[in-house]
Amino acid sequence: MSTQSLERAAREVREQCLATKLRQAARAVSAHYDAQMASAGIRGTQFSVLIALAQAPLIPMSKLAEVLVMDRTTLTRNLSPLLRDGLVEAHEAQDRRVRAYALTARGRQSVERALPGWRSAQADLQKALSASEREQLTRILNKAVEATRSD
Repeated sequence: MSTQSLERAAREVREQCLATKLRQAARAVSAHYDAQMASAGIRGTQFSVLIALAQAPLIPMSKLAEVLVMDRTTLTRNLSPLLRDGLVEAHEAQDRRVRAYALTARGRQSVERALPGWRSAQADLQKALSASEREQLTRILNKAVEATRSD
């Protein structure tokens, strides 16, 4: 491939690649939520795990990974500090080969401390987008997740 062809291809990817645009948006939005929740001592990724556990009190790792659209390795990396800090606890499931996870009382308190920051970050984005844009964005993102699950 010539240098000129490579430059054209790079421009095409930079300007049109949906994965790149999604990663850029995800990094920017994640940083905003992280900043708003910093005083609670947890990051947005941790908050997402804690919220999922608040909705499913005792959930196996495979199901938690599925709910969070996260591979098990990434989920393990995200669970480690939560387990270490006593926000989450691991239990044996009926099948002793399976570990199930639950939110602890301390984890619930962390969620409660983080909620005002989350609400603030959420309000900032809601102000930036109209109601119809938020609905459309949610619909598009859900559709993108579903499209990748058929692989």
